[in-house]
Amino acid sequence: MGGALSGCLFARHALLPQGWRRDVLLEWDVAGDLTAVMESTAPPAGVELAQYVLPGMVNLHSHAFQRALGGMTEIAGEATGNAPDSFWTWRELMYRFARHITPEQMQTIAAQLFAECLRHGYTSVCEFHYLQRDGAGALYARPAETAERVLAAARLSGIGMTMLPVLYSHAGFGEQPLKAEQARFRTDAQDVLRIIEALAPLRGGQVEVGFAPHSLRAASVAQIREVAQALPADRPIHIHIAEQQGEVRQCVDYSGRRPVQYLYDHADVDARWCLVHATHVQPDEVALMAASGAVAGLCPTTEANLGDGLFPLAEFIAAGGSFGVGSDSHVSQSPVEELRWLEYGQRLQRQQRNVAARPDERRVGDYLWQAALRGGAQAAGRKLGALAPGCRADLLVLDEAHVNLGGVAIGDVLGSFLFCGNDNLVRDVLCGGQWQVRGGRHVAQDAIATAYKRTLAQLRAL
Repeated sequence: MGGALSGCLFARHALLPQGWRRDVLLEWDVAGDLTAVMESTAPPAGVELAQYVLPGMVNLHSHAFQRALGGMTEIAGEATGNAPDSFWTWRELMYRFARHITPEQMQTIAAQLFAECLRHGYTSVCEFHYLQRDGAGALYARPAETAERVLAAARLSGIGMTMLPVLYSHAGFGEQPLKAEQARFRTDAQDVLRIIEALAPLRGGQVEVGFAPHSLRAASVAQIREVAQALPADRPIHIHIAEQQGEVRQCVDYSGRRPVQYLYDHADVDARWCLVHATHVQPDEVALMAASGAVAGLCPTTEANLGDGLFPLAEFIAAGGSFGVGSDSHVSQSPVEELRWLEYGQRLQRQQRNVAARPDERRVGDYLWQAALRGGAQAAGRKLGALAPGCRADLLVLDEAHVNLGGVAIGDVLGSFLFCGNDNLVRDVLCGGQWQVRGGRHVAQDAIATAYKRTLAQLRAL
């Protein structure tokens, strides 16, 4: 890897895989890969200086189009019948909204989301993409049309992407036929493989393409195996699993097994898998997940917004499990908020403090950021998550002038970043060797926001 030098940055303090280090010179090439990370050096003449530099976070679970739903589903009593509001009632509202989005609108929504994600510290996103057909349920002339639109938004914003075309064939366990409102999502194994093939020319330093069976209720294990076996062995596989109690009950009624148990019975789950949510798991399932090397894809703000529940994080950490975070439905676009609420949910449930830690890393902020970097990079299937040669040049510069970082000891920087106040402390963002955020503003922020506002007005007028 590597090539002609493209840029460099001198960090007074840089978060390396082994922890904070002083006086670090970072260099990257024209391809957007880090080529050198040199500690305890002097700043070369003319090189930009920064006080606090850390790797950009991976957003391991996103449904980009749902960004436009923000704030529109917070009305009690919109459920049909007497059932309380839940994920299932929210889903009906989401279906109604999804029917009307055009590919062009999808692109403008995604661009707005990705610019926001970059400003808050995400430099890569795994897009769990299931709006594949038009509003009538027909395939577009180019089967990968909508996925290409989301990738175009990623290029415009500058964020890195793992595109995950979704297998979505059934409305429930036992291969129940899809409902009319799910027609836009319909794909079988061959549809997904055709989309993956169509996207192959777009793979590169900033783009990977994997696969996502939507869930065990929407894809049969035979279909999942068919696509997984056809997919190159280094590509990531993501799946929603055990998100709600209702799903767990349905799986038990159908198979006699809980979702994670059922998946492990029928699929070769290993380190390329990301099990999204996995909220309702028992101790034996926690052990299965950790032993397999699969990543737990946790989305605390969405899981809280939908009333899903809390993942057993402490038990998973104790078992040696890997995890990362994602913004999912995008009620938040901030990794700080995801990690903060990941920890706070555990504190509320367990009635204790400083849950996400280990004997070798007692600082909760440091443990959360580093662990989520590792899990997110693994889930993305890209060379991410570390300031190290060969990884993508994805990094954040924190605002050392902000009062929350004034006079803070280096060991407390991540604790202050994650747990002190609501201001965004991310000042500059480099992604794939290109500066996409400067002084807290995305380089194309105004143009992207103008197009998004226009799209939002169109959708809300329907």
